[in-house]
Amino acid sequence: MSSLDPAIADRLKRDPQGLVPAVVQQHDSGEVLMLGWMDDEALHRTLTTGRSTFWSRSRSEYWVKGETSGHRQWVKEVRLDCDGDTLLVRVDQVGPACHTGDRTCFDAGSLPLAHDDD
Repeated sequence: MSSLDPAIADRLKRDPQGLVPAVVQQHDSGEVLMLGWMDDEALHRTLTTGRSTFWSRSRSEYWVKGETSGHRQWVKEVRLDCDGDTLLVRVDQVGPACHTGDRTCFDAGSLPLAHDDD
């Protein structure tokens, strides 16, 4: 059972697994760092500890960003989008955010666009 404030929990629209995507953004530059998944308990832990906490879909366990790597995320603000189905977690990122060592999980390159540029 989660300790998440019921007023917050009532606003969330979760997927069938009880999860909400959490977009993580550098608080001062706006740089998008990564995407993680949160259930009610992960969100509660994030809000109360000031550390980004996620639910691992592959390992079926909670994990705190930077707990083993030292590349911590200090939470500055958490927002819920207008539909209640996505979180925005604004953080101060220490070191790289991606497990590959890249600054962000979106440094792998752009996909080609098939439309005209005009």
